[in-house]
This record gives sequence, structure tokens and C-alpha cells, in this order.
Amino acid sequence: MRTKSKAGKLTGFSEKTSDIILVAVCLVILVIVAYPLFYVLVASVSNPYDVYAGKTFVLPSGFTFDGYKAVFADPSIVTGYLNSIKYTVVGTIFSVVMLYLTAYPLSVKELPGRKFFSIFFIITMYFGGGLVPTYLIVKQTGLVNNMWALFLPGGVAVGNMIIVRNFFENSIPKEMIEAAEIDGASKWTTFLRVVVPLSRSIMAVMVVFSMVAYWNDWFTSLIYLPETAKAPLPLVLRNILIKSSASASQMSMISGGYAELNKLTEMIKFSSIIVAAAPMLIVYPFVQKYFEKGFMAGAVKG
Repeated sequence: MRTKSKAGKLTGFSEKTSDIILVAVCLVILVIVAYPLFYVLVASVSNPYDVYAGKTFVLPSGFTFDGYKAVFADPSIVTGYLNSIKYTVVGTIFSVVMLYLTAYPLSVKELPGRKFFSIFFIITMYFGGGLVPTYLIVKQTGLVNNMWALFLPGGVAVGNMIIVRNFFENSIPKEMIEAAEIDGASKWTTFLRVVVPLSRSIMAVMVVFSMVAYWNDWFTSLIYLPETAKAPLPLVLRNILIKSSASASQMSMISGGYAELNKLTEMIKFSSIIVAAAPMLIVYPFVQKYFEKGFMAGAVKG
């Protein structure tokens, strides 16, 4: 609401009223963003028929862990988790290193051909060879059925590289770099001893981006890793869901057990989402403060 000053003129909201409105708006946004995940969590421990009947709006209905039991009963789950952890750790380190090695040189305005290389990278954001040519290149280089096929073809995410480059340009004091060079530090020493320590916040952002991308990536593994033993968790969960759906379809033609199998399939769908998302939800709070600081610092400034 608006208040009147002593002169009788309308003024803006009071500070207390503005805080209340801001908190209310943030709570509404929080509910809109968080409720779908909360709903999936509730649905994963509820009877699927009650879910579709609208009985699980806030609390579980027909509480059961059958969906999680079915997911973890598959022995490939542990292997999938270990593979996903390995791919995520190696891929994140590789991607962040490549981002730094490309973004820092492009942030130096004195770099010969800086504009050409910047345009070269930007073009790759809009044009690509497609799946078949990429697969042929990966195959000819001997990377099929090798985990490096997940990292090398897309080693530099150009959008992320631009964010990191902007951070280097706007947030790293040029005086510190010049002082290090005057003291006799080489380009590599300046980069490792000055630039990297001062860019931990943007590094945290890139680590989160890369971790989420590699953890959730199942299609690349489906194309380049034909061996089941090398499948990451998302691909393992996909295979479990496909098998359970196929079993339900077959059972419907053999006996009257279709209803129970279909029920189990629906529970597996919700449980798989939670199983796949849980690690990232656990990790994110620990890097949230770096994420916010780094993302704002790496934003494009006018």
C-alpha cells in the first residue's frame, strides 16, 4: 500500500511492507519451482492409482517403497552409480580445464587473432555436423566404447566459455597480472598463481554446470558406449524402465497380472527420477554461495 507524507503527497511502500511483499513473492516462486520435485518424491512412495486419482497432492497415499526396491534390485544400479561418478568427475575436471585454457587467452585483448578465434568458437554454437558425421569421426578415431567419447567431442561448452571469459575480463584486476609479470612471472605462472586462485567463484559455477550435464547425460552413452557394463546411471535407469514396461506388456498377453506389473512400472518411473536427481541435490547446497557469486560476476556487463 502507499502512504501519505506530511505534505499530502503519495509516497512508495514502507520498508516493512516492501519486505513482506518481497518475501511473499519469493515464497510463491519457491513453491512453483520446488513443488514438482516434491510431488515426484511423494508419488514415488505412493500407490500409482492414488497418484492418478489426485490423492497425493501433499502427503503420500498408500505408502510403499516397492518402486525403490524394484530399482535397486537390479544389480546394474551399483555399476551405473560408479560409472556415473567416474564420468562426472573426469568429465568435470576435463571440461573446466578446457574452459580455462580457452577463456583466459581470449580475455587478453592483446592476443593476436582474438576476434577471429572468438568468432570461430561462436560459430560452433549455431552450426554442427550432426549426429551421423560426429559418430563417424568418433568411430574413426577409435573412441567408440571408450569413456573419452563422452568428453572429447564436446570438450568446450562455448556458452560457458563466454561466461568465464567475461569473468576474466571484468573481475581479474589487470594490475595484479602486470605486477606478477614485472616480478618475473611467466605467463603460465601468472595464470596458475594469480588468475586461477582469483577465479574460484566462477570455477564453482562451471563445476556445477559440468557436473549436472555429465550426470544427466544418457544419450551420448547410448550412442558411444554399447557395453552394458559401461552404462552410466541414467542409461541404466532407462533400461530398467524399458524392461519393466516390456514385461508388463508381455504379461498382459499371458495372464491377468498386467495390473500389478503396470503399477510397479509407474512406481519405477517416479523412483528413477529421485534416484537420479538425489546426488546433485545433495551436492548443490555446498557450492550455492560460490555459484551465485560467480554467476553474477561472469555475467555480461554493459
